[in-house]
Amino acid sequence: MNMMTAARLHEVGKPFQLDEVAVPALTGSDVLVRVRACGVVPNLKNVVTHYPEWFPFLPLPTLPAIYGLDPAGEIAAVGPDVADLQPGQRVYVNPLRRCGSCHKCRTGHEIACNHLAFAGYFGFCPGADVMYERYPWGGFSEYMVAPAYSLVALPDEVSYDEGARFGYLGTSYGALRRANVGPDTTLLVNGATGTLGVGAVLLALAMGVPRILAVARNEALLARLEAIAPKRIVTHSNHAGPCTDWARAQTGGFGADVVLEALGPEAPPEASLQAMQSVSRDGAIVTVGGMDKKILFDPIWLMCNHISYLGSAWFTTGQGNDMAQMIRAGTLDMSPITHHRFPLSSVNEALEAAQHRDHGGFDNIVVAL
Repeated sequence: MNMMTAARLHEVGKPFQLDEVAVPALTGSDVLVRVRACGVVPNLKNVVTHYPEWFPFLPLPTLPAIYGLDPAGEIAAVGPDVADLQPGQRVYVNPLRRCGSCHKCRTGHEIACNHLAFAGYFGFCPGADVMYERYPWGGFSEYMVAPAYSLVALPDEVSYDEGARFGYLGTSYGALRRANVGPDTTLLVNGATGTLGVGAVLLALAMGVPRILAVARNEALLARLEAIAPKRIVTHSNHAGPCTDWARAQTGGFGADVVLEALGPEAPPEASLQAMQSVSRDGAIVTVGGMDKKILFDPIWLMCNHISYLGSAWFTTGQGNDMAQMIRAGTLDMSPITHHRFPLSSVNEALEAAQHRDHGGFDNIVVAL
């Protein structure tokens, strides 16, 4: 086991190429994972094509690079300093990489690490290059090395395809946790039929949210979403007009306790603003979708209405374990998700499929190895 096949990007905007590269060596507290499935997130095509132009302040892996954000597989070997984890264990690899030694990491604020990066995706700050030097492997390869702290144990009830959805699923879960969503919450999900939105609705059901207001454009997908739990989910299409008055009518005039903003890049800013204005006094708005247009609102509105506006970038490995256990227990139902598998040799076709999904967030595009 000296060589492996990996799909690598050699030039921005060009197709991935299949290469034979060395299987990475283990050191310290790292783990070698045999990848079995890797999720293809809808935004990956943008990252490998447009991010150098759109977001030049977000570092990218050094080319030629192995991308792939959401790997799942089994442990092939462990480093000499690894305790508890054993070869053969089924795992999801959380791609968040942090240094562990800076002031923020040492004081428990790891999301503020000056070297924070997504393995196989993009970095959050200039110091992310340090992480790409240490962990240059994404999930589009037969094997990858990852730090032990990044591994989520997958019970048998969680398939590799489901594990390969954990990144976008966890993004929604981290946001819901950040906003303290629970059985006492009315939740509005804006962009509810996208990848983040569908995940947010499934997780909100698992977390006991009694009333979910789902807002999106596609009426057919909204109907499919409502059918999952018609006593708890109500829907509104943006084609019927702004959601603000509708949301207040659904909540006795108050508005939603929490608004989860899941609209993606290039979404119209007015759709985001309308959802924001649907929040209740003393409510919270948490954004995860990456809508990249400027929004104008009055800070005094936030102040007078005691509203929190929060960003949420990712989720912890512990929260990934939460999701695995919720699936195991049956409280998080993943059956509405349809998995579409592509071999590693068809990774470029998988990227296109992720851009043109017939069923929005209900489709899960997976590279199977």
